Amino acid sequence: MDRFLAITAFVKVVETGSFARAAQRLDTSVSSVSRHVSELEAHLDARLLNRTTRRLSLTESGRVFHERCVQLLADLDEAEVSAGAATILPRGTLRLTASITFGSRHLAPAIADFITRFPAMRCDVELSDRAVDLVDEGYDLAVRIGAIGSQNLVSRKIGETHMVCCASPAYLARRGEPATPEDLAAHACLTYEYTSQRSVWPFRDRDGRSRDVRIAGPVHANNGRFLEGLAVAGAGVVCEPDFIVGPDVRAGKLTPILREFAPPPSPIYVVYPSRRHLSAKVRAFTDFLVARFAVPDWTLAAPSKAARGAKR
Repeated sequence: MDRFLAITAFVKVVETGSFARAAQRLDTSVSSVSRHVSELEAHLDARLLNRTTRRLSLTESGRVFHERCVQLLADLDEAEVSAGAATILPRGTLRLTASITFGSRHLAPAIADFITRFPAMRCDVELSDRAVDLVDEGYDLAVRIGAIGSQNLVSRKIGETHMVCCASPAYLARRGEPATPEDLAAHACLTYEYTSQRSVWPFRDRDGRSRDVRIAGPVHANNGRFLEGLAVAGAGVVCEPDFIVGPDVRAGKLTPILREFAPPPSPIYVVYPSRRHLSAKVRAFTDFLVARFAVPDWTLAAPSKAARGAKR
């Protein structure tokens, strides 16, 4: 059995939905395509396709094997294209997902530079704060902050972000500035949906001990930018990543509080499905983000007490 021909025939049958159309695409006979697929199933000792008179469908084993075969053939195409080149240039469509705020503020300019550098690339992006299933929904990669989710995903760190507890100068003038995390119990705290414990904020003291506190407030939402806007308007206290609140902190619209109790930073990852063969486009984009975010533009320097006093 010629495994390359058999795999090519199998992938083309799945792609076209029939042996006849696969044979046309491959410029061969239907019997030849059928023989290749049958030999492949015999070699693997597994049925890959459910065959009926009306339609073909993948078995569970066939679905997993098909995913690997598509990646293998894509890698082979890239290898052939790059055989005479000094460098491997990524090409094709990269499907990726990221959170709304990080995507719009920091990933958008990064992608603009990436497609300028690699004009054969196209990016198909979904911004969503929900946990997207990369395999089921057909994404090449995701940019995630904190926990990566499934153990079937591979991750590579591209940066990190710090949580910043802050409020508007007007709110702090009206309600006073909390001196300890526990003081937040008397404040209006604006809570975020996609956290492990939406009514608990994590803090650390100087000795590294946890000072997690239970909080409550008038507004709960599923978008960090929305909560940031509420905080700027004086509605309460937020605890958000520096890549969200950074611009308003630098503009003086929000004042950081409890900085000496800040929790450890959260890593930012590129994650992608576990595969033996990683495509050139995913590898190139990941390398690009690692270099771009080596010195992130969202990091905030801890303000001195004197500077904070001057603002207020």
